[in-house]
Amino acid sequence: MSKLRFAVMGCGFWSQFQIAGWFEVGGVELAALYNRTRSKAEALAQRFGVPAVYDDPEALFANEKLDFVDIITDVSTHSRFVHMAAENGIPVICQKPMAPDLETAEEMVRFCRERGVRFLIHENWRWQYPIRQFKKALEESGVGRPFRARISFCNSFPVFDNQPFLREVEQFIIADIGSHILDTARFLFGEAKSLYCRTQRINPSIKGEDVATVIMEMGNNTTVVCEMSYASRLEHERFPETYILAECEHGSVELGPDYWVRVTTADGTLAKRCPPPRYSWADPRYDVVQSSIVPCNADLLRALQTGQPAETEAADNIKTMRLVFGAYESARTGRVVVPQASV
Repeated sequence: MSKLRFAVMGCGFWSQFQIAGWFEVGGVELAALYNRTRSKAEALAQRFGVPAVYDDPEALFANEKLDFVDIITDVSTHSRFVHMAAENGIPVICQKPMAPDLETAEEMVRFCRERGVRFLIHENWRWQYPIRQFKKALEESGVGRPFRARISFCNSFPVFDNQPFLREVEQFIIADIGSHILDTARFLFGEAKSLYCRTQRINPSIKGEDVATVIMEMGNNTTVVCEMSYASRLEHERFPETYILAECEHGSVELGPDYWVRVTTADGTLAKRCPPPRYSWADPRYDVVQSSIVPCNADLLRALQTGQPAETEAADNIKTMRLVFGAYESARTGRVVVPQASV
């Protein structure tokens, strides 16, 4: 099968790992880079041997013959670049979160659908190896139907020291981490019938929320609690690990610190360590996140090559966006929210 030619839009911090992930998968040819600051694109092009660099997105679409485009820019620009790709009939992959508000996200999905253009979301969290192994244990260990679960991403990582611009973001942890955690809840436990959310701002020097708790009632009557915090100092925190516990009819399944998956039944507990794979281009401190780029990209490429659905189509990811912005609505109003489909 011939390689698919693609362009990357956005040459910030995450792009280097996304590009390395594409080369790890193979079957692609990176034809061009776009960045509004040309020098950033030139530096990345030199590093990865990319032949063309643009600081004008319209020129990129006019000059390059592409099989898809990968958008890795700030969320505020996602809609503009998705529209440009769709207007040129080019399939588009977009980073999460899809858009800064639900109305924009739903319009983006409609726009691509009406033009018959594939619109995929790079939602890699659900592709983390320990989380995939947790799901396998949940489905194959005989513990039965889950009735209650908790997904926890709580730590004291100094995120505002590393990314000071986040201090000024008015919608922070639900939009940033919640889009991952709520998508993981859907991946593991199905669709939500309702949700209730409480948020807090513990760090007095920021504008947005750094703590959020979302309680969801899923379609199979599982109660799922999603905990997110950058204000928690805990004995067993291992940033950027996610911990998950599912209580089920005949036992429980847990993903705990250091990637241990434990299945407990009346016969006892079986434990297996499920560490993520190691790639030379990834930061060892972030293996669990950065290594998940590879299977996510592989699934997206398979979908583009075969025409079959990807696991993270935009039409599916819009359901995660309804949970994200439904959580903000619930926190603002103090009411239970029922996610509504409108596209």
